[in-house]
Amino acid sequence: MTAPHVLRTIPVEDRAWLIAALDDALAGGAPILPLAPGLDPGDPEIEAIRALDLPEGTAVVVRTSGSSGTPKAVALSRDAIIASAEATAEALGGPGQWLVALPTQLISGLQMLVRSAASGIDPVFAPGGADAHALLAAADRLEHDRRYVSLVPVQLARLLDLAERDADAAETLTRFDAVLVGGQAVSLELRRRAHALGVSLRRSYGMTETAGGCVYDGVEIGDTLVRIRAGEVQLAGPTLALGYLGDDAETADRFVVEAGRDGVPVRWYRTGDAGELLGGMLTVTGRLDRVVISGGVNVSLDEIERVAREYAGWESAVALATDHPEWGSRPGLVVETSEGAVPFDEVREGVRERLGAAAAPEWATETEQMPRLAGGKPDYAAIEAWIRSLRESLVQLGGTTPAPPQPNDEETA
Repeated sequence: MTAPHVLRTIPVEDRAWLIAALDDALAGGAPILPLAPGLDPGDPEIEAIRALDLPEGTAVVVRTSGSSGTPKAVALSRDAIIASAEATAEALGGPGQWLVALPTQLISGLQMLVRSAASGIDPVFAPGGADAHALLAAADRLEHDRRYVSLVPVQLARLLDLAERDADAAETLTRFDAVLVGGQAVSLELRRRAHALGVSLRRSYGMTETAGGCVYDGVEIGDTLVRIRAGEVQLAGPTLALGYLGDDAETADRFVVEAGRDGVPVRWYRTGDAGELLGGMLTVTGRLDRVVISGGVNVSLDEIERVAREYAGWESAVALATDHPEWGSRPGLVVETSEGAVPFDEVREGVRERLGAAAAPEWATETEQMPRLAGGKPDYAAIEAWIRSLRESLVQLGGTTPAPPQPNDEETA
């Protein structure tokens, strides 16, 4: 066992080293920081993280995906990540073999290794950036009676596309005892398609700060607690992170301690997500910071996405807001090109009927490939930058319409 409190950087490409180092960290050895493919351990940003003091009990440091801003370095204890793994096994009906199809430098992928370590069942790895065919080919190497996989919605959509036209692919997909899908909201249309094929879909909600998914299909797993305060989803339980490295102010702002009904202090994580509890089930409606004012009306861009993605060919839709001289701002949509997609006018009218006139998207722009972060989430910063440059070019005489930004291999789920 190595000396504690010496943060080790582990390239995720070296799977044997990563698994061994993770096992050591879980046994009380040196904490680890998994590095994304191609990231140099000597990178100044990584060296700065290694120079920071670690909270007592840190086993793993995971950088967030950066989907809601600058990536943060989150310190997680052994107890937190093991509690998460045990809660998942209980919620899914017992330990099983995991197909690792998400980046292991992110909590979504790393947790599959933790769950495997806790159960003693070796995982199977899908090739990096695997397409639907390669992912299902990797699934054929699973040997355990119980089979699990964790995906993001774009991966699920591609698997369903394949399974709907290939009976063998459908059989492989339906052999999973649970297909966890998280990272983003799962559209009603995707859920309908999965149900029609008999896929054992489980919707997962959680984040790095909760050591991964802690709410499945709207219901807390393990000892997780959920509450809504001022419209914000807040979570408590044994899976909470120790905090953010080098940012005591952010840690104090996001992790708050309050006395419970019995007077015992309870530590809560403020997610920044908007949501509601109906009949004891959590519904997450979007990010609080993704609400804009259009014509004096609060409009949730995430709600627009949710409605738009229910239409055929619009499953990848991303909602953005652009300045408008009369309305202040107006929403629009960016979507990956798809054959057979329903007309934009139909989507716009559907959003208007469900969410009101202020939410109806004013425009839509197609792209052959949506820029995405490593975990498969849309790269909103890159998409917004492209839309800004596109709009600017249209007002310049003779301007050239810029091509949409293309994700590199390591950013593709």
